Amino acid sequence: MGINSESDTVANIQIGPTDRGMVRIYIEGDGVDLPLDFDPDEATEIAEELLAAVEVARAMGSTGKKGKPRR
Repeated sequence: MGINSESDTVANIQIGPTDRGMVRIYIEGDGVDLPLDFDPDEATEIAEELLAAVEVARAMGSTGKKGKPRR
């Protein structure tokens, strides 16, 4: 499965600080229980990548290349 492959998988995501000064991205779904810990600098890089992807997705949406809405 690649980044452009659609999926019907349902998952929950939680993001927050840990008591050890890390940033945790916690993903939970059918058969998945995945805690991912990052130091603050790594978490900042991830946040920047997410924001860059948002800008590209918005630009694609304004040209009529909309995908299935996610809820």
